[in-house]
Amino acid sequence: MNRMRKPIVPRVGEESVWGYPRPPRLEKVQEKIRVVFAGETITDSNHALRVLETSHPPVYYLPLQDVRSEFLVEAPGQSFCEFKGVAKYWSLNVNGIRSERAAWSYPNPTPEFVGIRDYVAFYASRVNECWVGDERVRPQSGDFYGGWITSRIVGPFKGGEGTLNW
Repeated sequence: MNRMRKPIVPRVGEESVWGYPRPPRLEKVQEKIRVVFAGETITDSNHALRVLETSHPPVYYLPLQDVRSEFLVEAPGQSFCEFKGVAKYWSLNVNGIRSERAAWSYPNPTPEFVGIRDYVAFYASRVNECWVGDERVRPQSGDFYGGWITSRIVGPFKGGEGTLNW
């Protein structure tokens, strides 16, 4: 039986994912968000939103108008989130270099998350670089939630091996 480690107590300037709400909250991001894949900047946006949910690193959503759409390719499949609705997936194709299902979006989100309609989120593990301001992001282990980890976020984080039943 796997037991959850105790939440890390955040220091000044840090956030604990265990202080995030459930149901999740949507909020504006103050920093510039950048995603790079295959030598191309896919997005460089000052208009991002993030979703904060208990135990998960934040997920950053970028407006489609700030994403280089010539690199986005619709991918098969969908998934369901009890809070946001049905997600569709996107692959990246940059000059023949592909990353399958590198991003997702909610074309028809629930009323509580209508703010992320026409936005897309990227898996940090499926692109070369993700940045929040001047800090390079670490991908969330397990990829299930697609969270981005920075030095300002403390856990432990749900999503990695052995955390399913937390």
